[in-house]
Amino acid sequence: MNRRLLIGTVAAAAAAAGAGAAWWRLRLQDRPLPADFWTLRFERPEGGELVLADLRQRPLLVNFWATWCAPCLKELPLLNQFQREHGATGWQVVGLAVDGPTPVREFLAKRPLAFPVGLAGLDGTELARALGNDVGGLPFSVLIDRAGQVRERKLGALVEADLGRWASLG
Repeated sequence: MNRRLLIGTVAAAAAAAGAGAAWWRLRLQDRPLPADFWTLRFERPEGGELVLADLRQRPLLVNFWATWCAPCLKELPLLNQFQREHGATGWQVVGLAVDGPTPVREFLAKRPLAFPVGLAGLDGTELARALGNDVGGLPFSVLIDRAGQVRERKLGALVEADLGRWASLG
């Protein structure tokens, strides 16, 4: 009898955890872009500005990263490849560096990227939170479709399967 009770309790806990995870995902998916999102501008490491309004009506993959974040650095080649493969179909990857300007400039001098990078600094953490990164971790990515709707969010490093699935959502 105790064994059945234990199994039933474990099953109920697993079901509750699954329901909670599904609710959490839906809650994040329903969170719209911040009202000022398309008005944001970021200094670019090489000079000039990254103006988000210029990217409206394009499928957009926004990736928050830092030079000191090992998982961030691991996924950058995948993001680079994604931009090269899907840029011609309208896709745009944007990297927002939650880091100081000097380390980002030094990193990009050694490992240039095929997509624009904006220097978000510590303010990038607040923007990431407004986009659904409630824990403030890195890397964090947000997929925005042509209509300006958030379609996906991911905390943690992207993998090829994520990008393959996301390519069809833009």
